[in-house]
Amino acid sequence: MLLSEGQMSDYKGAALMLPAMPKAKQLLADKGYDADWFRADLAKRRVVACIPSKSNRKVAIPYDAILYKQRHKIENMFGRLKIGGESTPDMTAAPIPTSRQSASPQPSPSGSEQ
Repeated sequence: MLLSEGQMSDYKGAALMLPAMPKAKQLLADKGYDADWFRADLAKRRVVACIPSKSNRKVAIPYDAILYKQRHKIENMFGRLKIGGESTPDMTAAPIPTSRQSASPQPSPSGSEQ
């Protein structure tokens, strides 16, 4: 894992990550990683790139759209790990009940809530 500042472009971070990248069959990434040099390096390593093309690419490069839809699971995990910064609705989680509180109030034997 490479931790970089939020303003760093994805493909610059990819250049830093490549030397330490473990062997893989596929790489799942967003449009920010759509660069010819990055795709070429992945191909040399025999890694299939599942990266949608940027909108300014003249000829779109095909990718596995079904696999790409699974990327949200990775994004959600990092959203939950994120410390500080802005919060978006998909990163908000409901509080987890502890042993002292239950998920919903239970009525007492007298009929009133606890």
